[in-house]
Amino acid sequence: MEVGQRRITWQTEAILAALLSNGSREWWGAAIAPLTGLKSGTLYPALMRMEGLGWLESWWEDVDPKVEGRPRKRFYRLTGEGEIAARTILAGAPETQSKRRASRPVRQPIPETQTA
Repeated sequence: MEVGQRRITWQTEAILAALLSNGSREWWGAAIAPLTGLKSGTLYPALMRMEGLGWLESWWEDVDPKVEGRPRKRFYRLTGEGEIAARTILAGAPETQSKRRASRPVRQPIPETQTA
């Protein structure tokens, strides 16, 4: 599928579908990856491209990594423009989604109790 002059890949569609599944949620890569089946080498560049298009906003978690005992998370959320683009892309790509579903295992959402 193409939007304007951009080719939209199934990976982009998978990320947008995951983000739309709970549009108000603050997502981070490790929460998106199991829903999409994408590895970090594909996921993070795609997130950066979408942010560059104005479809996502991102920010670093405000915690002390030493206190938390882990690195900070980078959170992502769809912008208004991103939500419109996502709905348009996903509504216009049923054949691509069917192919993706047939070739990928079904991923289960992460329960809310494990999200922060």
